[in-house]
Amino acid sequence: MRGRGPVVGIVAIFLIAAFAVFLSSRDFKTPKISLPSPTRDCTVRSGDDSPPVTLDAAQMANAATITAVGVRRKIPERGVVVALATALQESKLENLAGGDRDSLGLFQQRPSQGWGTPEQIRDPRYSANKFYASLKKVRGWQEMRVTEAAQRVQRSAYPEAYEKWADEAGVLAAALLGRATSAVACQVPGEPLMRGTAASTSLAKVLTLDWGKVETVPAAGGFAVAATDATAGWRYAHWLVSHATDHGVKTVRFAGMEWSADGGRWSPVEGAGAALVQAEVFADV
Repeated sequence: MRGRGPVVGIVAIFLIAAFAVFLSSRDFKTPKISLPSPTRDCTVRSGDDSPPVTLDAAQMANAATITAVGVRRKIPERGVVVALATALQESKLENLAGGDRDSLGLFQQRPSQGWGTPEQIRDPRYSANKFYASLKKVRGWQEMRVTEAAQRVQRSAYPEAYEKWADEAGVLAAALLGRATSAVACQVPGEPLMRGTAASTSLAKVLTLDWGKVETVPAAGGFAVAATDATAGWRYAHWLVSHATDHGVKTVRFAGMEWSADGGRWSPVEGAGAALVQAEVFADV
């Protein structure tokens, strides 16, 4: 009877191994779980050999607002790159309702640390202004690496994290500051969220909030923005395309080029001068 224990154990091990081989030979099909993937409605190019950056409509609009605030404050391009890289790291350019502890918004600023009230911080223009104001207080930030300048403002537990977004932020800044032409191309899926007078009025209001006092004139189906030079014109043109989805923009025309929501691309067109950036919204149905 003493010898039966080891024999039983060996038999059990053999049976388990055989069953495992049997299972591996069977074609058991498990249901595939598909995870929702974020849409990437906008493609941004810098005009050089840098890879394009793809964003969804909300991210694109926020990037355009951060850049416009920087231009109003006369922040050099390097500062806009730092701001965009910071927002990419902190929120992926999404205006978050919450985060670590009491962090909020595009830059994950904290009311408890004196950045403002929750309502103020959730305003992209306010939060961008606060970021730039803090950045300007950093002595020598222009000569720092992107991640070092961002860290001086943010005081993150991961001080090197911002650097991985430096290239993408550079592409976005080059396009949104108007150094690249026909560089922001967005698709507008489905029916526009706004149409007609409501769309035109809302678009003009947000334009003023981002850029301040802007000279506009009525135009067919919308309005036009005066461009003092080609760089300013492309700033406005790319800003308008960036806000196309949430404000019902149908076409944008400038300097012989037209962006159309039907296809989401820029194409050559006649009658688009370099003095005005023309924005047409979807008409009422």
